[in-house]
Amino acid sequence: MKLTSKKVKEYVAWRSNQELRQCPDCIAAACNDMAIKYNNEFGERLNAKELMKLLFFNDPIPALHTHSYGFHTATGRHIIETTKDYYYEFKNN
Repeated sequence: MKLTSKKVKEYVAWRSNQELRQCPDCIAAACNDMAIKYNNEFGERLNAKELMKLLFFNDPIPALHTHSYGFHTATGRHIIETTKDYYYEFKNN
């Protein structure tokens, strides 16, 4: 499932009562690129929405073992930081 800026806005509005301060286009692009990267790298069937939920709401991705006892694993921290890097690359271009 490809993430769009409209889906980002709708999901954040549904999940939170706070206004989205980040660029939804850049969020969608970063999460889509990360989903492609991790689907190719690990062979897992991830969708970009799972990555967005990890980034914004700290929801675990069990297939990638992003959390252990409620804390981020090294994998989880790496995914979050890499997604943020992708976001800032899109935002600054």
